[in-house]
Amino acid sequence: MKITREIKAAILVIASILLFIWGYSFLKGRDLFTSYKTFYVEYDNVEGLASSAPVTINGLPVGKIMGITLMPNTGKLKVEIQVKSDFPISKSSTIDIYEPGLIGGKQIQIVPNLKDSDLAESGHFFTGKNVPGLTSLVAEKLSPLQEKIEKVAESTTLLLDNLNEVLNTESKQNLRESIAKVNTLLAQLEKMSATANTIVQKNQVNIDGSLSNFNKSSANLAKLSDTLVAANLGETLKSLQQSMKKVDVLMANLEKGEGTMGKLLTDDLLYKNLNATSSQLELLLEDLRLNPTRYVNVSLFGKKNKPYIAPVKQDSISK
Repeated sequence: MKITREIKAAILVIASILLFIWGYSFLKGRDLFTSYKTFYVEYDNVEGLASSAPVTINGLPVGKIMGITLMPNTGKLKVEIQVKSDFPISKSSTIDIYEPGLIGGKQIQIVPNLKDSDLAESGHFFTGKNVPGLTSLVAEKLSPLQEKIEKVAESTTLLLDNLNEVLNTESKQNLRESIAKVNTLLAQLEKMSATANTIVQKNQVNIDGSLSNFNKSSANLAKLSDTLVAANLGETLKSLQQSMKKVDVLMANLEKGEGTMGKLLTDDLLYKNLNATSSQLELLLEDLRLNPTRYVNVSLFGKKNKPYIAPVKQDSISK
């Protein structure tokens, strides 16, 4: 069978049209040889979301946004998406708007519920939500920081104003004078330090000698300490403690009147007898001094002794 020129031209035109349709679909991200499901999602706000934005599952592109329309009755936005049929999506899955980065714009992600076996058919309506992206999170974090920075700026401004009020002309002059006095004081301290260095250098020999004597004294003290340790100071103190105990016992016996000394200290009759004996002895000695011949009779011519006259008691003796 011979193909005419008209049939060849018709086949070429049809092939060109099909190729054009396939190329146009390919450029729009849709493969004519792949089946798709169409779903609809309602959102309150789709700011930043554009048509032809990709639809992903766990970051893998599985479809795209076909269009965004406003629903006049509810005021919500209906987003039409096409997803490849190879990915089963249950009716309880969630479809969210998220921001993958700072520059790429917003996209739609499907969070499938793998536990649900009730799959959504083409034309099913989902209720979506907006997931805060990096920009929103940064804005949320920066807002409190911005408020704090503004408060710090206000406090700094107020502090500078108060400082300007305090640092008037008189205060500035006083501050300059104080700084000048501090500089003078530092100069004097520097001179005193130089003088002290000179004194130390001139008396270095004496200082070395003093340090040497101090070292010798420390050595002597160490030897003395060793001597005291070697002398068994503990035993000496123990012996002294025992002696003190004996002295305490002796004093207690004296207070009780035990022994000769104790009776002498506590017996009043013994004291009175000793006092009386002392008085008699004083009278005897006084009589011996006044009349020695009564007691020592030495007579060469045979004289008679004088009669005995009792001595008169003196006040001091009677007392």
